[in-house]
Amino acid sequence: MGTGKRTLTMAAIALVCAVTVLGAPGTALASPSKPTPTPAPTSSGSSTSAADKDLEAVRGKLEKLYHDAAVATDAYNAAEEDTQKQSAQIVELAREIVKGQAKLADLKDRAGAAARAQYRGGGLPPEVRLWLSENPQAYLDGAGRVRQGEHATKGLLAEMTRTQKDLQQYARDASAQWKRLEANRKDKAAAKKKVKKQIAAAEKLESQLEKEEKERLAKLEQAAAAKAQTAWLDSGILDEINTKASEQGKKAVKFATDQIGKAYEWGAEGPKTYDCSGLTSQAWAAAGNGIPRTSQEQWKQLRHIDVKDMRPGDLVIYFDDASHVGMYVGDGAIVHAPRPGRTVTITGAGTMPILGVVRPDAD
Repeated sequence: MGTGKRTLTMAAIALVCAVTVLGAPGTALASPSKPTPTPAPTSSGSSTSAADKDLEAVRGKLEKLYHDAAVATDAYNAAEEDTQKQSAQIVELAREIVKGQAKLADLKDRAGAAARAQYRGGGLPPEVRLWLSENPQAYLDGAGRVRQGEHATKGLLAEMTRTQKDLQQYARDASAQWKRLEANRKDKAAAKKKVKKQIAAAEKLESQLEKEEKERLAKLEQAAAAKAQTAWLDSGILDEINTKASEQGKKAVKFATDQIGKAYEWGAEGPKTYDCSGLTSQAWAAAGNGIPRTSQEQWKQLRHIDVKDMRPGDLVIYFDDASHVGMYVGDGAIVHAPRPGRTVTITGAGTMPILGVVRPDAD
């Protein structure tokens, strides 16, 4: 890449890093205690350094809390998706059971009518009925029809048996789906509780900061994001990334960038709010290609692409547990829904640890 383009890119990324996502892998923490009070800024460099060190610790706690909230959000979204699928399957099985019951009732009526007809023609041995018949040929013709009726009755009984077995299998399937549905509802409730707990802890921690501390914290966040992005760009990665977007990719990028400024909300898929995978899944749905709902399933199911080969519309998956996702828009940047308290924005693709890149479209 030429020096001019690199300078332009760096300037743009430096600007958008101010609104980059917080998040890094970490274990869940208990609700944090009030951060250590920091002294007011003075002319002493050591005092400022100590204050920034305390705020770095706060930033680390916030990153872990919001990361754990993102993991729980993915679990909630996965359970919600499974719940919807299982509910639809239960409804379909119920329809099959109703149809099967109606079919069985009809078969029983037909079998009963055939049995009654055979009973009315029975009573005497066949040779006696032939001897007493005024028209032997008519009797023989009738006997043939009786035999046909007997075969038909056997067929009805066999079909009744198959229908009963089908109904039993439908009932077993519905019972199994119902158990899975209940399990997923519990998983969803547990994930929802964890999301709220992590976000509440993070918001409590932030609320305990003084105005000046919040301002310094914001600057530390910006500096960390800019440092990570600069290191990523300095690796020369943009010298290799030059692939153009597909037609579907262009549509997905347009949809995602049209949502810039809308608030993050965990579990949301638009149209007013989004979480990270809600934004990417809806963007690709708008482009005509449905993809998995969660960032973890997007990582598992979509085609993996080398970072150097990525193009606008591809999804960049972050952190070892695939708990965050953004859409590459070109020039080393992504559009994403960062975390609670933030809005859909553009930031540097290298501001977070990249797990890998996946491509939703096939061409």
